[in-house]
Amino acid sequence: MALRSLSLRDFVIVPKLELDLESGFTALTGETGAGKSILIDALQLVLGARADTLWIREGQPRCEIGAEFDCPPVAGPWLEENGFDNGAETLLLRRVIDTGGKSRAWVNGSPATVSQLRELGEQLVDIHGQHAWQSLTRPAAVRALLDAYAGVDTTALIAAWQAWRSAEATLADARAAQQTLAQERERLLWQLGELDKLAPAEQEWDELNRQHSRLSHAQALIDAAQAASEALEADESGEGGGLALLAQAQQALDELRGIEPEFQSVSEVLEGCLAQARDAVHSLHAYLRRADPDPAQLAALDERMSQWLSLARRYRRPPEELPALLAGWRADLQRLDAAADLGALETASTKARAAYMAHGGEVSALRRKAAQKLAREVSAAMQELGMQGGRFEVALEPLPEPAAHGLESTLFLVAGHAGGTARPVDRVASGGELSRLALAIAVTTSQLGSSPTLVFDEVDSGVGGAVAATVGRLLRRLGKDRQVLCVTHLPQVAACADHHLLVSKQGDGGGITSTVQPVCDEPRTNEIARMLGGEHISETTRAHAREMLAVPTVSAAPAPPARGKKVRA
Repeated sequence: MALRSLSLRDFVIVPKLELDLESGFTALTGETGAGKSILIDALQLVLGARADTLWIREGQPRCEIGAEFDCPPVAGPWLEENGFDNGAETLLLRRVIDTGGKSRAWVNGSPATVSQLRELGEQLVDIHGQHAWQSLTRPAAVRALLDAYAGVDTTALIAAWQAWRSAEATLADARAAQQTLAQERERLLWQLGELDKLAPAEQEWDELNRQHSRLSHAQALIDAAQAASEALEADESGEGGGLALLAQAQQALDELRGIEPEFQSVSEVLEGCLAQARDAVHSLHAYLRRADPDPAQLAALDERMSQWLSLARRYRRPPEELPALLAGWRADLQRLDAAADLGALETASTKARAAYMAHGGEVSALRRKAAQKLAREVSAAMQELGMQGGRFEVALEPLPEPAAHGLESTLFLVAGHAGGTARPVDRVASGGELSRLALAIAVTTSQLGSSPTLVFDEVDSGVGGAVAATVGRLLRRLGKDRQVLCVTHLPQVAACADHHLLVSKQGDGGGITSTVQPVCDEPRTNEIARMLGGEHISETTRAHAREMLAVPTVSAAPAPPARGKKVRA
């Protein structure tokens, strides 16, 4: 199971539709103009196709399309990477288009962009239109199909190609710029010589400023320390001084704290202040013992700072950035030395080319082996599709120059009949042959894709008779591995379907509307008979339809919808 349901509201000629779908092969049929392809168009829109106001039913402000899928494992990483809920078993996509041309989209209830819908849709549904064969003429699509069939992963090959191109570009740049590199290296060496003489260290500029500030204010600092010390200590007569006064105040309160308890706490505070003041005096004495103005050291600092400032002005940088500038120039010199070493660059380029050629050879071997097998299997499928004697070939032609995708180009060739010359598929004249060829390839490679749902929109165009029955059997075979939806006008194809949806159009005073209804038993027999005989259904065409469906004769009363299919329109 893959696509569970599709819902439409005011889409073209569909006022409202809620359609539940099942696994296997489902055929969509109906008269010309009934709107069979409308469902495919709606599915493409909800998967990120370009929006247009023409999709809105006349007289309505907007149209809405919703689709519910079983969430495939491959979609989980994408949902997480793009910030969408990944906890549910189902995946809900919704899109709204209004008459102003504005389009809005949601994934699992969260707003999404149309490009996100498109990326996610590529993992959910693979749609083959009436001109599906056209992709067989595009080199990239042809190569991708062969690589998928061969199980080729070109990630390492592309990485090796990029590494080789980068090495080649570096070597070419170095060869073209040898004189310039030499001049740049000489300039860097001269600049490095100047800065190396200074040898600026990290954080040195800040430390120089701190030392210079202290030395330039040395006498003022000594005077301040001396004044503070004298203010705290008593004079020669033993009177005055902050320490002595604090001691007197503390002693006076301490003597009477037995009488007044409140004095005790104040006394303890003063005692603490007295201890801290004595520590301060001790620190001031220590500072004064070592403090001494040093004019020689101050002059040395002035000289060092002058050198810093001179180089900073020359190279137009703040002084504190000189260490980083020196480190940057050293790194630049290493880079120039490496770029100037042509021998090393040539060796690197040779190794990169050898690595690419090794990967390319492995990929080429896998492609050659797969090309032979794919040609045999598609040729066999062509015989079933009425192209007896036809032959399919996969041509691998060496490229003049290696490319990111490998050493050869891939081309699909086909001969429509026995003895014919195989030619590129775009030169095959018959559109019917091209459609059948695309179908043969789709059947052969059906198990390769990751999309759980395959949609065929009248790919059986130009096919009839016994070949049409074969197409139906092949689509049914596809339905055993994947969910297959096919819009068809051929009764032979519709008769092979596991499930049958009938699209019909009605007209009344409110306009024309289109509905979709599952059919089985006699209603399905009648639809196959209509496809066989046209508007007037005879007992002969009904009998032929029953024979095609291989079901017993039943009454003409309408049968209920197939179990598990719910349609509300």
